[in-house]
Amino acid sequence: MPVSFFRKSFSLLALLVFSLPLIGGELRVVSYNIKHGEGMDGKLDLERTAAVLKKLNADVIALQEVDKNCTRSGGVDQAATLAKMLGMHHYFGKAIPLGKGEYGNAVLSKFPIEATKLHQLPGAGEKRVVAEVQVKVNGEKISFCSIHLDHKSEQVRMQQIEAFAAAVADYQHPLLLTGDFNAQPDSKVMAYCRKQWTLVDKEGGKKTCPATNPRVEIDYCVLLNWKVKKAFSRVVDEPVASDHRPVLTVLQW
Repeated sequence: MPVSFFRKSFSLLALLVFSLPLIGGELRVVSYNIKHGEGMDGKLDLERTAAVLKKLNADVIALQEVDKNCTRSGGVDQAATLAKMLGMHHYFGKAIPLGKGEYGNAVLSKFPIEATKLHQLPGAGEKRVVAEVQVKVNGEKISFCSIHLDHKSEQVRMQQIEAFAAAVADYQHPLLLTGDFNAQPDSKVMAYCRKQWTLVDKEGGKKTCPATNPRVEIDYCVLLNWKVKKAFSRVVDEPVASDHRPVLTVLQW
């Protein structure tokens, strides 16, 4: 058989192997409230944000407090820019207009994004959303969602989480919801989440904000319709790049 055939076959095999985002039945998902790239040192540095995320080698990244073409952050489409830096696909979900741009949540994915949905959440004050993407993982449809709940009122947060639960109540496929819930573990919101879904436990320290010296736990991951052998989260030791620390969730099967 010609040598060229083996070369072409090896090249195709290498392309298939190295393009697979899942290794050993493991899925890595990161949630990060990036505060539009502004760190605890007051510096706006999206490259630093990208460097933090790159180290975590995530398959999917849920971002909150993301700017798109806003003057305060240099008129940059932050979701698109981070996706390009990390070699990922992206979806930005607008929550509110901000200056000449927009502000909201985003999802970055190593998997091609097949569908998107923006869930508008109820409540007075600053509008909040959940940004959802649907992808195929090993041929199975999965939804990944980035959430950012109201920061002032538990009553509003309850309205918001109940509205989202109603919106996905008929889902038969796996859904992963992660982000900034602005709710502490003993709150009504998190009690509701534990009742409705599977709240992924954290290993080690649980507090996520403020980043330099975390005092509260308000960033979480919950699962709907998942069958995995093991799921755990951990807070990443990153004290400067944002006012929140990232949360890495690992699912194994």
